[in-house]
Amino acid sequence: MKKIIIFFLFILKSIQAEPLPIVLWHGMGDTCCFSFSLGSFKAFLEDQIPGVYVKSLMIGDSIIEDMENGYFMYPNKQVDYVCDKLSKDQKLHQGFNAIGFSQGCQFFRAVIQRCGDKIPAVKNFISLGGQHQGVYGLPHCGALQHQTCDYIRKLLNYGAYYSWLQKSLVQATYWHDPLNEEKYKKYSEFLSDINNEVDINQTYIDNLSRLEHFVMVKFDNDTIVQPKETEWFGFYAPGQAKKLITLQESDLYLNDRLGLQKMDNAGKLVFLSVPGDHIKFSEDWFLESILTPYLA
Repeated sequence: MKKIIIFFLFILKSIQAEPLPIVLWHGMGDTCCFSFSLGSFKAFLEDQIPGVYVKSLMIGDSIIEDMENGYFMYPNKQVDYVCDKLSKDQKLHQGFNAIGFSQGCQFFRAVIQRCGDKIPAVKNFISLGGQHQGVYGLPHCGALQHQTCDYIRKLLNYGAYYSWLQKSLVQATYWHDPLNEEKYKKYSEFLSDINNEVDINQTYIDNLSRLEHFVMVKFDNDTIVQPKETEWFGFYAPGQAKKLITLQESDLYLNDRLGLQKMDNAGKLVFLSVPGDHIKFSEDWFLESILTPYLA
């Protein structure tokens, strides 16, 4: 009997010693597996946390599809796709930590809010340069050529809230026009929903609140995201596009439409900043500020 007890204690200790898996969701113009971006970052995590299972999400059946879908696959379909993938991955059954990059941040948040009770538990959610209040400007657009970027900007400026564009251009679904707040709330088919702008979805609040930490990283010299304050859930004050307000000054927070005020009071919201451009950070910074406190 004593040997059996010792054996089970050893098994329990081995299970507990396994590092929690990490799931990554890339941003616009990137893919799951490029050796110069998330492929090398995945290898970096595996080197720093021996034995960790790192899943870098591929949206589609190939790297090419994955990159294209970052521009053209309806985000609500992407969210459903990832919810299904995560629910079926047996290596995640004990839970995982989530890291989003750029637009992958708000998409991962949507996964947590919409199916957090149907997938393995997410412990910590790390948002690197996410656009949680959307964008009002698109200075650069990833891997696309300059002329294509210009065309996308024109489409967003003049027709972001047309239903056909919401369903065919990913960036339209998190375009937030502060000059037309009511139009944004009514016709945005993704962002206004996950931010509980019109109706309060209690499931979204409950699932997001299950996180131990929601870590938001803002890049102080960001030339990709406008305004960069959206990376901390800030945005332009309604009715104009000059004055910026913080999350804590917004209606979303003051009326606690998403449970963020309650999470903030509980110490679950973490705001970090990096003095660099979009998704530019050093390994040393990541080790000290993210990996050691939230992933190890």
